[in-house]
Amino acid sequence: MQEELNEINEVVKNIALFIQEDSKIKLDFEEYIKTINGSMNFQAACFNYIFERRLGEDAKSIIELYLEKKPPAVQKKIAEALMKSVSSVFEVKKVLKNGFELYNTINEKLYETKSLVKMTLFRGIGGGQYVIARIFEYKKQYYLLEISGVLSASRKDDALRFAVAKIIENPELVYIDNPAKLKEIEKDIKKIYKKFIDLFGSDEVITTNKYADDIIGIFNDYAEEGKKADFEDKIKLPEEFKFFNVSEFNNSYDNFLENSLGGFSSHKEEYDVGIIFDEETGMYAVPFYGTFNKIFEVKDYTKILNYDKCIKYFLTNDKFSANIIKRVAEKHENFMDIVNTVLGTSCNLEEILEKYKSRYLENKIVSSTTVLYHSKAFSNTLGIIEEQENKPHIEFKVGRNDPCPCGSGKKYKKCCGCN
Repeated sequence: MQEELNEINEVVKNIALFIQEDSKIKLDFEEYIKTINGSMNFQAACFNYIFERRLGEDAKSIIELYLEKKPPAVQKKIAEALMKSVSSVFEVKKVLKNGFELYNTINEKLYETKSLVKMTLFRGIGGGQYVIARIFEYKKQYYLLEISGVLSASRKDDALRFAVAKIIENPELVYIDNPAKLKEIEKDIKKIYKKFIDLFGSDEVITTNKYADDIIGIFNDYAEEGKKADFEDKIKLPEEFKFFNVSEFNNSYDNFLENSLGGFSSHKEEYDVGIIFDEETGMYAVPFYGTFNKIFEVKDYTKILNYDKCIKYFLTNDKFSANIIKRVAEKHENFMDIVNTVLGTSCNLEEILEKYKSRYLENKIVSSTTVLYHSKAFSNTLGIIEEQENKPHIEFKVGRNDPCPCGSGKKYKKCCGCN
């Protein structure tokens, strides 16, 4: 075990040196370090860069670039295992002699992990606390690569909110390394897909953001309770198909969940939204889906406001799967002609998908909308929000000569009342 720990640490060290010394990567890494502005220490910044950064037109990961240097066989195997590492929010169940027993709040699986460093560095971390950590599997053993954040047991709601944020960013975290969870989700997708078709007569519906939440709600009621409701009056198209920046899409982390729950109808501007149910990856609510299609339907696509930005938005936004792009391309014969004109390229569809949607081609990624329905972290977070919203607001009226409610024993006017 010690030999393997040494080998893993050696590879991690080599990759850290690689990003600081490689002529192609060094400048990008130096620029990246400047952007963090002291928000994290150097070691944490290195880990974040190594595991999250992608470079070049092919969007290769740092470890992929490291493997191109052809390290020795053992180091190659370890690096390949590191590529499959998972960053998640874990609840500490037990502190072990050489690691931790961690419960992954996202994929709902328990892990016994070995630490790559001395446990004394984790002094103060105990059972019941939550940690933002990265783990990976090598030779049927899970190793703890880093702990980048610690939350007390009393901050469970913050831990769950962060878990939901990570799910929205990377939906596959819900079922990665948990095949039973994936099987459950896939079975549910097939069942609900049939209900979507039965209700709407199609696998996609386009309306405006003012009615998108209503359409989703009508479908949810039908999927869960079998109650059909009239929806024809909710199918409204915008006065003009156009693409523009929606300010509400740029919410800060602090209130992203509440804003998400507010729905599309809370947004000020009017735009089109496609409610799509993909037979493989589940349901999506896609802003400007109608506008994206309209570009390939009209005689003069240049008349559509910001048509070029719309095309680039769908290609470069990692939230839109390869299946969404394929869906539009299959409906319009002129798809690649217009895309190539806008991008100044001469690619075929496969090359475009490889360039912009490689993440979706390499992995099966179910829509975040779908996986959230199967996430305990999400359902528990909803419960916390509802509890906070429904909690009655109580105002205490204290006389100036009454005992101070803080428990000091002083009169209110001599204690908190003086402020």
